[in-house]
Amino acid sequence: MRVDGSCHCGYITYEAEINPADVGLCHCTDCQQLTGSAFTTFVFAERASFKLLSGAPKIYVKTGSSGAKRAQAFCPECGSRIYASAAVPEPPRYNLRVGTLKQRRELRPQKQMWCGSALDWVMDLRALKQYPKEP
Repeated sequence: MRVDGSCHCGYITYEAEINPADVGLCHCTDCQQLTGSAFTTFVFAERASFKLLSGAPKIYVKTGSSGAKRAQAFCPECGSRIYASAAVPEPPRYNLRVGTLKQRRELRPQKQMWCGSALDWVMDLRALKQYPKEP
């Protein structure tokens, strides 16, 4: 599936080819801190299909609990997370942040990772009151 996306301010734009079956949620504590929320929604894109159309992300490298170094790419203007990847010059794939994709409504998560770190309440949100807009 061809997708295109951008950061919140539009400085960074990109396109990629993805497999919708690769959409997932990550509940690791790094993702919780990086999003300021309970999890990250991601989809894999192979390096050959990812094309940065405008802007240049700021890269922050984090060493995970496994010892692996992960590059976190952010918009230097608005701070939107664009992707994560191996911290190497030409990563084999990018973990795109689904919230930055125009096609995000079509991309339903198919798996969850790091569920041992998940916040208990996030596993069942159906009981919460729902509003179509801010009340």
